[in-house]
Amino acid sequence: MPDPAQLAKILAEEEVSHLLCVPSLYAVVLGEIEPGWQLNAEGHLERVYPFKNFVQALEFANKAGAIAEKEGHHPDLHVAWGKCKVEIWTHKIKGLTESDFYMAAKMDRAFQSMGQASAQAQV
Repeated sequence: MPDPAQLAKILAEEEVSHLLCVPSLYAVVLGEIEPGWQLNAEGHLERVYPFKNFVQALEFANKAGAIAEKEGHHPDLHVAWGKCKVEIWTHKIKGLTESDFYMAAKMDRAFQSMGQASAQAQV
C-alpha cells in the first residue's frame, strides 16, 4: 500500500473515477485486532485496559513502554487507578499507518501476558 504522500500524488495524476470503492485497509484491520479498540475524535487508535489496582496498571504501562522502545513506535499511555489508556498514531504523518495496528496487537499481547482476559477490556 502506498504511503499517504504517494497516494495523494497518484490521485492527483490519474483518473480514478472508474475505480471501485473498497473498504479502507484500516477498517479491515480494525476488525482484526482485539475488541475494545476504537478510533477517537482525533482519528487515533485508543483502548482502555482495566486492572484491579494502580500497581497493575503501572506494570502494564511499563511493559507497553518496553515494547514501544524496542519497536521505536511510542504510543501515549495514560495511567490512572485501575486502568491504562493506550492511544496510538503515527506522529510523523499525524494519522494511522499499518504499524499502529501492529502496535495495538502487541499491546493486547502484553495485556494478555499479565493474565488479563481480553473480554474484560473497556472502551
